[in-house]
Amino acid sequence: MLKEVIVRLHKNFEDFVHENGGVEFWFARELQGLLGYNEWRNFENAIKKAKVACEKAKQKVSDHFVDINKMVDIGSGTQRDVLDIKLTRYACYLIAQNGDPHKDEIAFAMTYFAVQTRKQELVEQRLAEWERVHAREKLSLSEKKLSGILFERGVDASGFARIRSRGDAALFGGHDTADMKHRLGVKPTRPLADFLPAVTIKAKDLANEMTNFNVKKDVTMQGETPITQEHEKNNTHVRETLVKSGIHPESLPPSEDIKKVERTLRAENKKLFKKV
Repeated sequence: MLKEVIVRLHKNFEDFVHENGGVEFWFARELQGLLGYNEWRNFENAIKKAKVACEKAKQKVSDHFVDINKMVDIGSGTQRDVLDIKLTRYACYLIAQNGDPHKDEIAFAMTYFAVQTRKQELVEQRLAEWERVHAREKLSLSEKKLSGILFERGVDASGFARIRSRGDAALFGGHDTADMKHRLGVKPTRPLADFLPAVTIKAKDLANEMTNFNVKKDVTMQGETPITQEHEKNNTHVRETLVKSGIHPESLPPSEDIKKVERTLRAENKKLFKKV
């Protein structure tokens, strides 16, 4: 009997979901019935409490509760304008949390929306991890390209390491590669970029591409000194852009080891292929 109730409720919640531009939402007037409320005024109390909970969670209420007006039939072919609210999955979860706990529908909804919200969080986390891995791969390519160009301009591997470190010092507000490794607790033998957040990895990549472009364009730029000055200048410009947006790269906390993230993503990929 309980299993039948769960199956029915699950189907009801899925049947009443709407979509706009790939974003799922529920109408409050429809959710009212799904959660076992006969009167709107009682359900509205749960919505008000949910909005307070949303604010306390430091979420923007207007992102999850969108007031709208729509026409509804009242009989005899006539309609009237009523208030309704578009609700995100998270908003539905908060309403369930603040609803009447004695209702079976509320008990089910709390679990249902909690699980679905968690799934969405995991999807967003994985997408962010893939983005960071991709950014790291792109940085490796721009570094290899820069290394090749510098070799053609008379700069050896040791010189390239010095140029890269001076570039890091310009990007990280005076902290060179070794300083940043110490600040972030990175082993001397590991690349600094493996522990940087995506925004900083992309910043380093952009500075590399700027240096690559300008060095290739200027055939007179030969040797370590002028190329170091060029790379420092480009990293300084990238840093200025970040700082204007309130981002100080030297103050950002370290991210998870990129190698560990790659292993996790590969393992999850294998699981997905096994299920197919």
